[in-house]
Amino acid sequence: MGMIGRRALGRGALGVVIGTALLALGGGSALAAGEVNIYSSRHYDSDQLLYDAFEKETGIRVNLIEGKDDELIERMKAEGRNSPADVLVAVDAGRLWRAQEAGILQPVSSDYLSKTIPPQYREKDGHWFGLSSRARVIIYNKDAVKPEELSTYEDLADPKWKDRLLIRSSTNVYNQSLTGSILAAHGPEKTEEWARGIAANLARPPQGGDTDQILAVAAGEGDVAISNTYYFGRMLNSDDPKVKAQAEKVGVFFPNQNDRGTHVNISGAGVAAHAPNKANAIKFIEFLAGPEAQKIFADANYEYPVLSSVPPHPTVAAWGEFTADKLNAAEYGRNNAEALKIMDRAGWK
Repeated sequence: MGMIGRRALGRGALGVVIGTALLALGGGSALAAGEVNIYSSRHYDSDQLLYDAFEKETGIRVNLIEGKDDELIERMKAEGRNSPADVLVAVDAGRLWRAQEAGILQPVSSDYLSKTIPPQYREKDGHWFGLSSRARVIIYNKDAVKPEELSTYEDLADPKWKDRLLIRSSTNVYNQSLTGSILAAHGPEKTEEWARGIAANLARPPQGGDTDQILAVAAGEGDVAISNTYYFGRMLNSDDPKVKAQAEKVGVFFPNQNDRGTHVNISGAGVAAHAPNKANAIKFIEFLAGPEAQKIFADANYEYPVLSSVPPHPTVAAWGEFTADKLNAAEYGRNNAEALKIMDRAGWK
């Protein structure tokens, strides 16, 4: 295999994993045809399985640079035409939209991707493609809340949830995309009113990630939280019995089932604007949309596959089928910046 081990990132720093051919990361034109250079903000250990499987099937070596979304985007902008990047992988449609707007992705045509990936999960001109999805759901304490008390994201702004709601900061891109979807549904005035209600109902100031919100609901610090589904799937399958026990205290509810559907975000990829290995880049993204990789997304990280023939992990499937919001990911990605301004004005910090 052409990969060498990945190492953890320090806060605010780019993590770098370099295949032997990357060398100084400068001369993109010198890179061999038998490799592909990935800039990825996915920080999941399970992704090593994806890279290994791609290398085994194609013989194309994967060279990987890891970092936060915005850092990678800025790096690619600074590198310009000399960038060795072939593919940018990001964990949210908002960041993919930002990369497209920055001019660091190029449109590509792939019959396979067009046929395989639902239209709401890809950019219409082929700048980027969603490769897995995650629903942003309501997590509730089974002892404090009955499922029939829950209904929509909008309802969580009702005063009946005062001091009962837990959610991450407005700076979290998942919340920006959720708010972006509400902005698309209701417009800026009603969205700001909703955000004010969310801020007023918080059981504590926003802190931590989605896992922290779930643990806090299990501990009774709040009664409901908003989280991406894959975090909960991980907890239910944790090797730590204490984490599993906490996860079993809470339930999953899919909001907005009687109107537009539950907000679903994507993790996806696009071909870099100056990709030195464009053909290999397209092969890599097509592979990630194929059955083997889709099963890895589902079974190793509890994400929803975008390939309809691949079922979700049994833990995820047990939560039941749900109606997803059909809003194109580009729309809520485009709304992210305005969504953040609205959330900040509303006092959601």
